[in-house]
Amino acid sequence: MKTLRYLPLALAASVLLSACAPLIIGGAAGTVMVASDRRTAGTQLEDETIELRAAASIREQLGTRVRASVTAYNRVALITGEVGNAADKQAVERVVASVQNVRLAVNELVVQATPSLLDRSNDALITGKVKAAFIDAKVPVLAVKVTTERAVIYLLGRVTTEEANRATEAARTVSGVTRVVRLLEIISQ
Repeated sequence: MKTLRYLPLALAASVLLSACAPLIIGGAAGTVMVASDRRTAGTQLEDETIELRAAASIREQLGTRVRASVTAYNRVALITGEVGNAADKQAVERVVASVQNVRLAVNELVVQATPSLLDRSNDALITGKVKAAFIDAKVPVLAVKVTTERAVIYLLGRVTTEEANRATEAARTVSGVTRVVRLLEIISQ
């Protein structure tokens, strides 16, 4: 009878412990990603902060009249998306360039209507295909950030010359890619 009394406690403990497994595993995966990224942990945090602050500032200052995304890598802020006019394009760039720790703002915004959901889904699919192509081409996936906008691939990262060439070639061979823009920092082996 004593065993049955502790059964609910044992079940509750097993449920709680199994719920912790994803946290432990997730924490380990995050540590592996930080350790294998070529940026320092501090720079990775700065890049995440740049993206968040830029998005908030764009929303605050320009509202919904622009669709702009910011991707930061090693304090270089890539701005992609669409705006209604040239003045808004310049305003977004000024906003992003003024974010703390931005070393360089690269403005790839275009003046045109916002793309359809289908077009944006296609960009997400192309990004996935490029990342898969990196594996086949032996490109260190965590050393290169891939952003796709209107079937244009943007590569940001810290890579060797050989890795940059392999990444570029792998991205160019993916069906649907119209252009590859390299914003890569070349490092020595």
